[in-house]
Amino acid sequence: MRAKRISTGAAMAVGALAAASLAFAPSALAVTPQSATITADCGSFGGGEATLTATQDGTAATITVTSSAITAPIALSQDSISSTLTMVKASGGTTAFTGTKNPAMAAGDPVTVGPLSGTVASGDSLEAYGGSLQMTVFGITITCTAAGAQSPGPFVFD
Repeated sequence: MRAKRISTGAAMAVGALAAASLAFAPSALAVTPQSATITADCGSFGGGEATLTATQDGTAATITVTSSAITAPIALSQDSISSTLTMVKASGGTTAFTGTKNPAMAAGDPVTVGPLSGTVASGDSLEAYGGSLQMTVFGITITCTAAGAQSPGPFVFD
């Protein structure tokens, strides 16, 4: 009988430890909204609606920019566009997302850059309006700006 009590007690202790470890496990971090749209103006290179898609893993975050309204002027190989997306912080200042990630694109294909990597803090609220996207292709820099606030609103990071 005593052995049964010890094993039952041990099982209860293990169960309690498992429950406690779940209670103290870090929660998954999420950015909201996960995607937003802007109207981009890229000067003589065109413009139109673009979608920004954000992800977060702790303080590391990524944003991918896609637009069927903005097209590749020439064929571009994979990872050939050097990009910097500068977002405006609601608390002041800016946060930059950088990288050389892009799929291969034929002339006339919709433009996609990213995921571009950046660092965020819990509570950061980032908006494209007032910032810019700079893409450098074959030494030519294309700068795009948002014509207004992103919809449905700024990215807020947990």
